[in-house]
Amino acid sequence: MKKTARLFVIAAPSGAGKTTLVQAMVRRYPELRFSVSYTTRKRRKNEKDGRDYFFVSAEEFSRLEACGELLESALVFDNHYGTSRTQVEEHLACGHNVILEIDWQGAQQVRQSMPDCISIFVLPPSRRELARRLQARRTDSEAVIARRLGDASGDMSHWDEFDYCVINADLDLAVAKMESILAGKNTANRRDNAALRADIQRILAQP
Repeated sequence: MKKTARLFVIAAPSGAGKTTLVQAMVRRYPELRFSVSYTTRKRRKNEKDGRDYFFVSAEEFSRLEACGELLESALVFDNHYGTSRTQVEEHLACGHNVILEIDWQGAQQVRQSMPDCISIFVLPPSRRELARRLQARRTDSEAVIARRLGDASGDMSHWDEFDYCVINADLDLAVAKMESILAGKNTANRRDNAALRADIQRILAQP
């Protein structure tokens, strides 16, 4: 009997490390398909169109949205992001597991359309570490970083909507946790795990 392909949805506040974790999963599992999102934001120097995102105009994004091509869409930091419905459905139909890297708003929409998806929320080990990582990226101005940090609290408040949560304190350990979730062998990172919930509450309680 053919194994059913699964859709994995990864979300996190900016700077928590979701992109690094998703890239690690794609490298380790060549059969895993990464769904490239559409965005209206400007391309960063280290990004490539069609690999990191499909960079489109606001007009083109509106057209995609109007014709039902987007599985989900969200406005994040004044830029639009969206997932290609066709791309995801084709990968799944071919028997490939698919991984999405989106925000919590988009994750809500995907769960409504595809309730069997497996959702994972990535958190930083502390607010201070989140600030350090955003500074270290050197891709945003101080004003943008301050705004991202301000929005992080609201983003993290949605962690309990996800099936699993991974605290990205150590990259190798976080990668191992992600691998076990994708393999269906992880219970320690389920949102109902008491120890995990206590750790998350400590992070959220930090100033």
